[in-house]
Amino acid sequence: MTLRVLCFFQPGCMGCMEQEPINAVVSRSLQIPIEEIDAVKHPQYIREYQLKSTPTILILKDGKTVERFEGVVHAEQLEAALKKYL
Repeated sequence: MTLRVLCFFQPGCMGCMEQEPINAVVSRSLQIPIEEIDAVKHPQYIREYQLKSTPTILILKDGKTVERFEGVVHAEQLEAALKKYL
């Protein structure tokens, strides 16, 4: 089982700046990397994952999206979602 966490952001996005330290805390706490991806520099992901806003966090299990969060996600909520798949 492969678990990936992707966080799509764009420069200057206030919500994205708020999400960044939350991701760092969750990543350290659960010892799982959260990949930060600039949606502007990588527009192929906008189509692939049907991104509508930033920040958007996707939890992928074996390559399939199992959880999706649009907007700022608090640490407790993100941790709870991730623990279901660890």
